Amino acid sequence: MPWWGTLLGGTLGFMFGGPLGALLGAALGRNFDRGIRITDEQAGFGVGQQERVQAAFFTTTFSVMGHIAKADGQVTAAEISATESIMGQMQLDPQQRKAAILLFNEGKKDDFPLHAVMQQFKRECHRRHNLEQMFLEIQIATAMADGHVHTVEKRIIFSIGEQLGFDRAAIEQLFNLAGAGRATAGGKPSLSTAYKVIGVDKTASDAELKRAYRRLMSQHHPDKLIAKGLPEEMIKLATEKTQEIKAAYEQIKQHRAG
Repeated sequence: MPWWGTLLGGTLGFMFGGPLGALLGAALGRNFDRGIRITDEQAGFGVGQQERVQAAFFTTTFSVMGHIAKADGQVTAAEISATESIMGQMQLDPQQRKAAILLFNEGKKDDFPLHAVMQQFKRECHRRHNLEQMFLEIQIATAMADGHVHTVEKRIIFSIGEQLGFDRAAIEQLFNLAGAGRATAGGKPSLSTAYKVIGVDKTASDAELKRAYRRLMSQHHPDKLIAKGLPEEMIKLATEKTQEIKAAYEQIKQHRAG
């Protein structure tokens, strides 16, 4: 996790202000809330900016997970397990894991500044739509961990999705994709589940099916996501998603081939 070393060295902490800096400061016991304001023009992919985006993704992911988990008044064992599963997939070392847990706990607080956090996250992502989608998919997967998405959890997810520029139909499709992935659970998906994963109706033409498949694969391609700022430790999450999409596409193709 290269950005972690930069963060601990203090350089990223100095640049990383706003509510995300305050959250990181609380997690690491440092005062990062007085950072340099970075304009959109400066937030490119220059030296250090990639690490900055990765730190923003890490901070926002775990703090918002905590906020959504607590939204219905109680953090369930399944939600805690889902969070720990993501930590395990990222292979966090003890110090990183402690930071993730502290960020999760910060998100659970009644005064968690969700709107301000999401505004800064969107600014830090700087129109990296695929990265924002991956973030949203992680939040949806966590909310679905206990087998039921509570109304208040869904309302929050739709709200943050709309803040990131997704329309309601697109967010609903992400819920369908996450639900289909849970139903598949690593095995061969049913035909109806496969169509939900790809996001097309059974009446879609082969050309429409292929376009939808290619779009999904492009959105979830691990190398592309890492290039846009996804922490490398989250590569397994993106890889699993592409495997689900491929399995669904192959299932539909086999059925259509007779």
